[in-house]
Amino acid sequence: MKVYINGKFFPENEAKISVFDHGLLYGDGVFEGIRTYNGRVFMLEEHVDRFFRSAQAICLKIPMTKTELIQAIVKTCKINNTMNGYVRLVGTRGVGTLGLNPYLCKKPQIIIIAADISIYPRKMYDEGMAIVTVGTVRNLPEAVNPQIKSLNYLNNILAKIEAINAGVPEALMLNSQGYVAEATGDNIFAVKGQCLKTPPTHAGILEGITRNVVMKLAREMGCEVREEMMTRYDLYTADEVFLTGTAAEVIGVVKIDNRQIGDGRPGKITRELMKRFKEYAYNNGYPIR
Repeated sequence: MKVYINGKFFPENEAKISVFDHGLLYGDGVFEGIRTYNGRVFMLEEHVDRFFRSAQAICLKIPMTKTELIQAIVKTCKINNTMNGYVRLVGTRGVGTLGLNPYLCKKPQIIIIAADISIYPRKMYDEGMAIVTVGTVRNLPEAVNPQIKSLNYLNNILAKIEAINAGVPEALMLNSQGYVAEATGDNIFAVKGQCLKTPPTHAGILEGITRNVVMKLAREMGCEVREEMMTRYDLYTADEVFLTGTAAEVIGVVKIDNRQIGDGRPGKITRELMKRFKEYAYNNGYPIR
């Protein structure tokens, strides 16, 4: 594997950053996870746009234009032959002092990793997954806004720890008011009849790019799609529940807090959206070659 760092490519074992980089010392930076399908980088411009928005929100100046960054991502995928895989785009504050002052970091770093990824086993997509509500509350928008995809992912990691300790692969996180927010790395949807519901961004979620694609596909299927505040009751009583995310794609949830959802299998709408999303992803994207 060759890793892109600031315009150069390094073998995996030589890809290194300084211990004084504020991305390491303080989680001071931003990132994006991007998928490649069938030799195309999926939703590349949308991911790069969000990367720049996250950077702008933390006053991090990206030392490349959007066009240059897109070209660097495509080149990294080509060099690594990442035709069906995953890209991690990282921007750090760069080398600074042991103090907090970010303005002492003079040179931000851009890192691009293109590799394979497997989040959940195939069986889980066929049979669905179980999740639990955890005590770790989603970050308040007034504190660290979840719309910022920052390197400080400790909020999500703490929730993930709770889920794993409970014997399930994912966690349901609530916001400070007790409303449904999202999972540790995915957005959540509830299906009732032909209506899909998902929390709005002001509930304290990251506006997922896969989420938005799935909403588009659902409307094309003739479903009503609503962004509205939800409680766990809305999930417990739903006909279907599913998660969406760049790595996870679309995956059904069949049990929440040991309560069975629907008939205990991924539902009809979930399965159709899984199929349609795959077809859409494999036929759209920025060509690598």
